[in-house]
Amino acid sequence: MQQDPFAFDEQLRKTVGTLLAGVDEAGRGPLAGPVVAAAVVLPEGTLLDGLRDSKKLSETQREKLFDTIVSLAVDYGLGIVEPEEIDRLNIYRATQKAMVEAINKLKQPPDVIVVDAMRLPIQTEQIVLTKAEDRSASVAAASVLAKVTRDRIMLRYHREYPDYGFDRHKGYPTREHMEILKRLGPTPIHRRSFSPVSSLKLPY
Repeated sequence: MQQDPFAFDEQLRKTVGTLLAGVDEAGRGPLAGPVVAAAVVLPEGTLLDGLRDSKKLSETQREKLFDTIVSLAVDYGLGIVEPEEIDRLNIYRATQKAMVEAINKLKQPPDVIVVDAMRLPIQTEQIVLTKAEDRSASVAAASVLAKVTRDRIMLRYHREYPDYGFDRHKGYPTREHMEILKRLGPTPIHRRSFSPVSSLKLPY
């Protein structure tokens, strides 16, 4: 039986270090927009009702939890890597960069980070887990901050490019998004290195 994610974090604080940061990202898969990472340090003894992997929450639940996490957290940081740099680095390295940027924005270096499925090029002690959002409350909190931040960015892009439906699909390769791309071509915020965007002519 899987350990409670809050208990998991408490056990880590006892054995590895009290300043524990959970790190996660949002936006590796979309065809448009940035990849966003968050690092979150929750207080010891935190119990936050409804906190879990952001993908398992509704938009309303995420927005509510976002405000709670921001007000409750000992510290948090956000890292954002834009499409042009994603194309230059590749999405794996861009995600690493966003995560490191988020960690570096913490006011105090953490004793240990728990990160979802990706080892980072930093000296801080790391615990790399698959499905870390389900296993660590701190990573679940980071997933919420990253997802909500990215969604808000895509809503701003929707106002700039209202014909593309970014308010609905957030840049992910849905059927609607693919049909719009074929009809209108990509915008400057589309990732030119991602197929099928790479084969389409930029109309702007």
